[in-house]
Amino acid sequence: MTIYIALLRGINVGGHNKIKMADLRKMLESMGLDRVQTYIQSGNVLFESGESKETLRVHIEQGIIETFGFPISVIIRTSEEIEGIVRNCPFSDETIRQAEAASEFESLYVAMLPEAPAAEDVEKLRLYVNEKETFEVIGEEVYLLFKESVRNSKLAVQLSKLGVPMTMRNWKTMNKLVQLSQSMESEPSQ
Repeated sequence: MTIYIALLRGINVGGHNKIKMADLRKMLESMGLDRVQTYIQSGNVLFESGESKETLRVHIEQGIIETFGFPISVIIRTSEEIEGIVRNCPFSDETIRQAEAASEFESLYVAMLPEAPAAEDVEKLRLYVNEKETFEVIGEEVYLLFKESVRNSKLAVQLSKLGVPMTMRNWKTMNKLVQLSQSMESEPSQ
């Protein structure tokens, strides 16, 4: 059995696509997923399954439509992949500290995509890099560093130029997902 993290895109934002985490857990458990737990209201779900990522993604997206009545994109990563995302951050600790010192908001985010973006789309996005915001792509992840709020970012607004659905999480959430997945790994399945 593999520990997975499902990252739901755009739920519980501004009163739209509302899903209660208890209802989401219930839905996932009814699909046969084991050890289901959620973290905060933005749609982060840890669980255990023997299915493939693609099978899980399709089933979860279909389950959300059937249960809640609207479509939501789901990105799936294994616990090892989430740990790798955090471990492989392309920005130095010093660069992150400088960005955090310049802002009262979260500075580091990761956008997770279902597939690596095309090189020409990444180049289109580079047009929006400036002294206050930058990004790096590693595989299926886009690491974004902001010296001001992500809410005012021209770069973040242009992420759609990558041409694939994605979901973004701040660094604090990514680290918490690593912590939760490691706790699941250290606790034997029942």
